[in-house]
Amino acid sequence: MRVLIVYAHPEPASFNGALRDVAKDVLCAAGHEVMVSDLYAQGFAAVAGPADVVVRQNEDVFNLGMEQMHASQTEAFSADVQAELDKLMAADVLILQFPMWWFSMPAILKGWVDRVFAFGSAYDFGRTWENGVFAGRKAMLSITASAPEAAFKPDGRNGDMERVLWPIHAGILALCGYSVLPPFIAHGIPFIGEEAMQAELERYKQHLLAIDTTEALFFHADAEISDYRLAANIKPTTPGQHRGPRWHLPE
Repeated sequence: MRVLIVYAHPEPASFNGALRDVAKDVLCAAGHEVMVSDLYAQGFAAVAGPADVVVRQNEDVFNLGMEQMHASQTEAFSADVQAELDKLMAADVLILQFPMWWFSMPAILKGWVDRVFAFGSAYDFGRTWENGVFAGRKAMLSITASAPEAAFKPDGRNGDMERVLWPIHAGILALCGYSVLPPFIAHGIPFIGEEAMQAELERYKQHLLAIDTTEALFFHADAEISDYRLAANIKPTTPGQHRGPRWHLPE
């Protein structure tokens, strides 16, 4: 398999950097071809805008989606976007490696998604979810979080981690067709100490070695959707969809 690791951390000697190196070593040793996009080292521009295309469809008013579609059809992306898009399209497996900052990904990685997951290339009308561009391919998050695991339990102070990651798992990866593998999450970094961090690296090795056989996360199929909502007879079984009382709202 061809694996693309998109790495987003400003410090090469960070624990995220160690996770990146482990992934590259383990996957290469297993016979996979590994590509790495080191966004900070590349100086990747995080802001989507007119500079993403070299020829515009509309010179008067800039619409990102429409210009991405036009660039997809006419090979008019800027060199930096096209280089990343080529790697993305060539990869059977996508791994996003990043520290959780403010319950999400670093801005440079979000910018990579905004610019590279381009309309007309990474998704299109009728080419989403199980019919998505990347159907048959896999994606996975490998992240670090400063808070302990208990803080992200369903009743944890920070909220349910499955719901925290839903916008990425569902709104980016699954929407574009990927089979989304369970994430690797290293909690409490850098407060757990060197021995525990080494144990986390070993745990990540085992996580990676099971990448071929690990069951993907569940997302409801298009056949279970009616008028943009789950059909009445379908029980919600994902972190992002639910029915029943919303106790935080006044009656």
